[in-house]
Amino acid sequence: MGPRTPLPSVNGIPAGEPRGKGQYTRLCCGTLPQPIKDRLLTINSSYLPPESRGEAATSNRLNGRRILIFGAGQDDCDIESPPIGNGRAMTVLFAREGATIVAVDKNLESAEQTCAMIMQEGGYATPVQADVCNPDEIEAAVMVAEDIMGGIDGLIYNIGKGAAMGIESLSLDSWDSVMQVNLRGAALVLKAAWPLLSEGASIAITSSVASMMPGSQIPAYDASKAGLAGLMRHAALEGSSRHIRANIIAPGLIDTAMGRAASKQRATRDSTPIPLGRQGTGWDTAYMALFLLSGEASYVTGQVMVVDGGLSTLG
Repeated sequence: MGPRTPLPSVNGIPAGEPRGKGQYTRLCCGTLPQPIKDRLLTINSSYLPPESRGEAATSNRLNGRRILIFGAGQDDCDIESPPIGNGRAMTVLFAREGATIVAVDKNLESAEQTCAMIMQEGGYATPVQADVCNPDEIEAAVMVAEDIMGGIDGLIYNIGKGAAMGIESLSLDSWDSVMQVNLRGAALVLKAAWPLLSEGASIAITSSVASMMPGSQIPAYDASKAGLAGLMRHAALEGSSRHIRANIIAPGLIDTAMGRAASKQRATRDSTPIPLGRQGTGWDTAYMALFLLSGEASYVTGQVMVVDGGLSTLG
């Protein structure tokens, strides 16, 4: 294992150093017993393994696979020096592991940036622009994948949006907008791609631990992400006759640009005690996706795979 890189400070406190007892607030599910909280506040997780940095050696785990990814770019949210997001990390990692990629995003420039990273490393990726709110654009993106790759061995839906916090802040427009992107978009992508999925193909949908616990404080977001589980289980059952697998990835607190933007709106996000002592990285999410799309997960379907450093065990 190579050298490890220190984590940045959180709220001005160097990673791995003890925090004061009043500096953490639970996001959800009550308060922790003080002895457990004290242990979490002093845990030393100042270093990242190479997988979490996107620097681990590759082993052609997806060699020859044809992967269609919706949400392959990322929204940098005007964050200076943004970390890599889940979708971009997945796309780059899959290419490193030997896959051919069609990278779809609403922001074509961002998808092109992701593909440029891949091609600089000698991989193969084609950027495509599509808005998942538009069924015609989804169909067109899937047709591009068919033209370029001839079929689909792996399908990723990694798109989501939030809205106002709290039930009293709900509006019909914001509710419908979130559902249209987070849940309806996933269903339309599945419908469009379904005929092209090969025997033994794998589907992975990015959800959130907010689908299992009200951590985001955004009811439309939490409900939409919970709905993905029902969609995924249906796809797993219907696809089983063709050995198609479908699973959900449920990240916890991940250090992405969108995560940092969320922390600006909700300061307690960065002060949540996590058993492994740190927020995850986009690469942590990507490695779960890599497992699910690889042959190593050939007997895994209909599951919600949590990537949260143990956060959900405290609820």
